[in-house]
Amino acid sequence: MANFNKILLMGNLTRDPQLSYTPNQTPVVDFGLATNRKWTGQDGSQREETCFVDCRAFGRQAENINKYLSKGRLVFVEGRLTFDTWTAQDGTKRSKHRVTVETFQFMPRTDAASDNQAVQSASTDSEVKQQTSKDDIPF
Repeated sequence: MANFNKILLMGNLTRDPQLSYTPNQTPVVDFGLATNRKWTGQDGSQREETCFVDCRAFGRQAENINKYLSKGRLVFVEGRLTFDTWTAQDGTKRSKHRVTVETFQFMPRTDAASDNQAVQSASTDSEVKQQTSKDDIPF
């Protein structure tokens, strides 16, 4: 029987990535991702739900995620679903599903800082165009 395990998520980091290393010095980063879903209920009201997902990446990707991403940043993640089990300090068995990241993409910033930067860039471009006229061209 064929098997398929692929997860595609786009969301915002819920916390800053936490970088650690395995005993053989392989970088590992753990981070949380929040994805939102909006829909209209049967009664016509707008509804929204948020799904929180734990993610883990290894190697060079772990280092890049730790270096360039922070809480609130939008990221697109592709990976596989894994099931972790362990014994807690109190002796109870614990488990959780997690996404093991295989690839990811940085998504454009949508915060006010990048919006202000875009507005400043646009106003500078228009100022340059206004300052340059046909009379300024030497030929």
